[in-house]
Amino acid sequence: MTPGARILAAIDILAAIETGGRPADDIAADYFRRRRFIGAKDRASISGHVYGVLRHRSAFDWWIARVGEGRVAPAARSRILAELLIAENQDPDDIAASFDGDRFRPAPLSPLETRMVRGLAGRSLHHPAMPPAVAKDMPEWLEAPLARVFGQRLGEEMAALNQPAPIDLRVNLLKTDRDAARRALAAEGIKTAPTPYSPLGLRLNHRVPLSGTAAFRDGLVEVQDEGSQLAALLAGARPGMRVVDFCAGAGGKTLALAAMMKNRGKLIACDVHSRRLERAAVRLRRAGISNVERRVLSSERDLWVKHHAAKEKQGFDRVFVDAPCLGIGTWRRNPDAKWRSRPDDLAELVERQHAILASAARLVKPGGRLVYATCSLLREENEDQAEKFLAAHPDFTLYPAAQAWAETIGGDCPGGDDYLRLTPARHGTDGFFVAILERRKPDNTTVTPGRLEEPSPEPMNTHQAE
Repeated sequence: MTPGARILAAIDILAAIETGGRPADDIAADYFRRRRFIGAKDRASISGHVYGVLRHRSAFDWWIARVGEGRVAPAARSRILAELLIAENQDPDDIAASFDGDRFRPAPLSPLETRMVRGLAGRSLHHPAMPPAVAKDMPEWLEAPLARVFGQRLGEEMAALNQPAPIDLRVNLLKTDRDAARRALAAEGIKTAPTPYSPLGLRLNHRVPLSGTAAFRDGLVEVQDEGSQLAALLAGARPGMRVVDFCAGAGGKTLALAAMMKNRGKLIACDVHSRRLERAAVRLRRAGISNVERRVLSSERDLWVKHHAAKEKQGFDRVFVDAPCLGIGTWRRNPDAKWRSRPDDLAELVERQHAILASAARLVKPGGRLVYATCSLLREENEDQAEKFLAAHPDFTLYPAAQAWAETIGGDCPGGDDYLRLTPARHGTDGFFVAILERRKPDNTTVTPGRLEEPSPEPMNTHQAE
């Protein structure tokens, strides 16, 4: 494809994202699926233009308004022009040549666009006159709640969230170990490095056609961010346990939990979306997992939950709740999500998270644990939710994340004592939060407070030299 054809494709995809209401990766995947003639290098270039806009949209819109004197609309075409000039530092004459109106290239620049292109040439993503939220490329309404979390470090964290994320893989211990998986990938020309915290993780610094490799097809590895791997590990699921993945989605953490259980015990993957669970089935087969039951729920208060809540002595050892949230911690991968979110969304999600936790808690047996996780960075969705739950449920107590880390992974917890909080700037992972809530045993039993009767596993050493 010519540079102009790539630009036109990027404009088309971006326009669909701005009007479609669906996640950007879904829209881009549909676009490329219908145009299989577009090669890998062209797809990468087109995606680079699109995601460059999504990461820095507020800065581009500020420049478009400033240079265009308010006469150029901040739409897909003008935003792509700003991305080419500011983020990629392309030459204005080269850009004008790509906009020549050919059948497979964008229409020629208008006089207003030509003046804007000249005005944007040589500009940078930052300017002293930019409002703080624009300089940080974030929605203005989220500035205050994020500042509550990070204070003076907010700029550093937002800069990290605006960088592309690496590709992390989780090694499937049902089929291999990390060293063997690494060698298998290397034999196919894919170089990886061990992740710094997860003992199951391998990291790629650039995208590769992973689905075409034997290591992926044979279920040796699965794509999963290191933060998500750590959240699953902290659950402490072990062989023979009864476990529920309450918001399983497409099954990423279900796969991790099942591997920890070594296919022994019972794992029930629940979700309100049947299509997500259907996608999980393919991944489960590839991973060689046989102890998972998939169950579609009508809501968090489905009759299935009520039925199993009544059987307290036969309840579940672990109930994992990967709650729906704003997903701020995944902005590196899903930068379009920050422009779709609204204050009303946060209010609705906080209420839903509270309802989900309250319902899921009914499944936890005495001595069992409710593991609450989000990929959010907001206190409203994280610590505040855990504290609100504990205040309303005196039969539960906080199980320190640092203690769970020592028992399941080994060493010192890098992300807090009471709760696990991971961020891109500090840990190189997606933003993740984990609270572990343990249901108390009846008073007439003699157990050490905060500990289960079951023996603690040997911790995994995550910092061995590789």
